[in-house]
Amino acid sequence: MKDRYAVFGNPIGHSKSPIIHQCFAEQTGQAMEYGIEQPETDQFFVRATTFFAQGAKGANVTAPFKLEAFNFADEVSPRAAQAGAVNTLCKLPSGKIMGDTTDGAGLVADLQRQFGDLTGLSVLLIGAGGAARSVIGSLYSAGIASLCIANRSAEKALELANLFATYPSITGVGLANIPADNFNLIINSTSSSMTGLLPDIDSELFTQAKFVYDMAYKDEPTSFLQWANSINPTLRLSDGLGMLVGQAAESFYLWRGVRPDIEPIIDSLRVTL
Repeated sequence: MKDRYAVFGNPIGHSKSPIIHQCFAEQTGQAMEYGIEQPETDQFFVRATTFFAQGAKGANVTAPFKLEAFNFADEVSPRAAQAGAVNTLCKLPSGKIMGDTTDGAGLVADLQRQFGDLTGLSVLLIGAGGAARSVIGSLYSAGIASLCIANRSAEKALELANLFATYPSITGVGLANIPADNFNLIINSTSSSMTGLLPDIDSELFTQAKFVYDMAYKDEPTSFLQWANSINPTLRLSDGLGMLVGQAAESFYLWRGVRPDIEPIIDSLRVTL
């Protein structure tokens, strides 16, 4: 009998998680099945409780349930506690449910895979929502030197910076007040690219950067990446497809104790986008 896993979200029909984990299972010879669960927005606790009571081993969790998953878990990892959200649930041998977040690990793995060592980098992080909060600790663990969080609401950016004030050289500002520092890496954590919109930042920021990363991904370069490239064609650019596969690989490792090779999965997904 195959071990059972699923991804919880609403909507969830578009999710690539089932195909990613199916590929991981085939690649590593794991006996498991992976489906989708789409509870009504107020029914996560009920559906998740039933899911694990029926013998499931683990789950991924996406919008809008990451906070509910945090509260659902019997215990959470230090990185999930820091992020205030959970995207991975694991059933422990004791029967308790452990919550973790793999988003930051997925992002850092993809950045290192494409851009190399992050040690000493000065980073501009656009957006101060859950996506931003979930990766800050991992970026510092990877050795970045400083982080400026820029958000439409300066107050929200400052609140997030204060939440991580134990890290060195972290600041929060409004989009119009980003300092004219030479940021090595610019990361867009907002969903603006999914609708073709652009964050209201000074395009001059791209002229001194080396790397630009958009957490969103589409079948063509996102509007944010296209804009960055038009300002500075020497930039090395990436969307977030590798982060998606990387965070899934981290979840898979937590469940199965095996690390899959993500490169062929990223390549195959890129072809089908």
